[in-house]
Amino acid sequence: MSKAIVAIVGRPNVGKSTFFNYIAGKRISIVEDKPGVTRDRIYSDAEWLGREFTMIDTGGIEPDSEDIILSQMRNQAQIAIDTADVIVFMVDGSNPITTADEEIGMMLRRAKKEVILVANKIDNINSLPDNYYDFYNLGLGEPFPISSKNALNLGDLLDMIIWKFPETEAVEEEDDNIKVALIGKPNVGKSSLINTILGEERVIVSNIAGTTRDAIDSPVEIDGQKYVFIDTAGIRRKGKVNENVEKYSVLRSLTAIDRSDVCVIVIDAVQGVTEQDKRVAGYAHEAGKAILIVVNKWDLIKKDSHTYSAYEKDVRAELAYLQYAPVLFVSALTKQRLGNILEQIKYVSNNNSLRVSTGLLNDVLNEAIMLNQPPSDKGRRLKIFYGTQVGVKPPTFVLFVNDVELSHFSYIRYLENKLRDTFNFEGTPIRIHVRNKKKKDFIK
Repeated sequence: MSKAIVAIVGRPNVGKSTFFNYIAGKRISIVEDKPGVTRDRIYSDAEWLGREFTMIDTGGIEPDSEDIILSQMRNQAQIAIDTADVIVFMVDGSNPITTADEEIGMMLRRAKKEVILVANKIDNINSLPDNYYDFYNLGLGEPFPISSKNALNLGDLLDMIIWKFPETEAVEEEDDNIKVALIGKPNVGKSSLINTILGEERVIVSNIAGTTRDAIDSPVEIDGQKYVFIDTAGIRRKGKVNENVEKYSVLRSLTAIDRSDVCVIVIDAVQGVTEQDKRVAGYAHEAGKAILIVVNKWDLIKKDSHTYSAYEKDVRAELAYLQYAPVLFVSALTKQRLGNILEQIKYVSNNNSLRVSTGLLNDVLNEAIMLNQPPSDKGRRLKIFYGTQVGVKPPTFVLFVNDVELSHFSYIRYLENKLRDTFNFEGTPIRIHVRNKKKKDFIK
């Protein structure tokens, strides 16, 4: 199920980042920093009252500025607006309405999205400034007063935000489609790969543009298996702009990742693994998706007998947290090795959905424990009573133990490796949670 997307927009210096940072850091459960995601990211996965969403912090909008950086910031904000389910339009409630506020309001009315007008920097909601009522002129309803700095009214605002989310809580129809998101930088050949696959294979169902947030869905049936390929167009750089431009091209990938079963991370063989590749790959990993790494434009690389192994080693060093993901070297131009992609997509998708019986799982755990005893601390040793699988996509396991505090990361990683070796979880992350045993947890 896709996460709802909340974009925070407004002119500069109205407190958008303060609001974003406070919510992300203190008031709601945030997914921990993703591997490969830089600390200065402008998006954050969050949860409020059981509803998960992705929050986007945009640069300030200056509607009439000709400055290339400010102009690009306006373009970035427009992308966030187009992508979002709910838009938080923030104004400075302590100062009079500005022309920029009015023009941004006009932009948002045209967007035909759910918009919440938020008046920030209101330190006393029982004594509103006289200029506060001027914000009604924006035509976006009643302004909602908050103070990001003092955390005033933020809980009520979050309640309002999630109330406006699309009705996606209903159980989605189960189908046998494998949803495949091709993610990566612009111009690495994502569309070429899809076009080659769809052009050569049979029973193309349709191409539907614009069905989901700047992505193109291409359903296709190949050898009896139904796929939906999700292509995300990247943002191309224009001139010398700051690095935030590239961050915004990640946004389209995030929504595609959330809707997918399998993420194909497409890397340009000439450029190698970039920071943007690391960001989207880290998001896919944390989202628990099956992952396949595809190095495209392999025909452009001069090769010798060591090229393949050396390049793969470099890729795995840059994406160290994806050691489980297969790496394919292909060329969309020459169609080199493209035949392996569909086979690998189906393979990692199946592994992502693999379920292990409780009996077999505990046999493997007991053997692993015999070979390598759990750690001890101050005379107390970790005891693992039993384990069970509680979910798939990704395969998720719970180990019931005598004391969670005794479970060391390195030993849990050892058990994970044993599960991978035994059950061949290639291409998928697996999750292992450790819980203290209670009487009701015993298997009779």
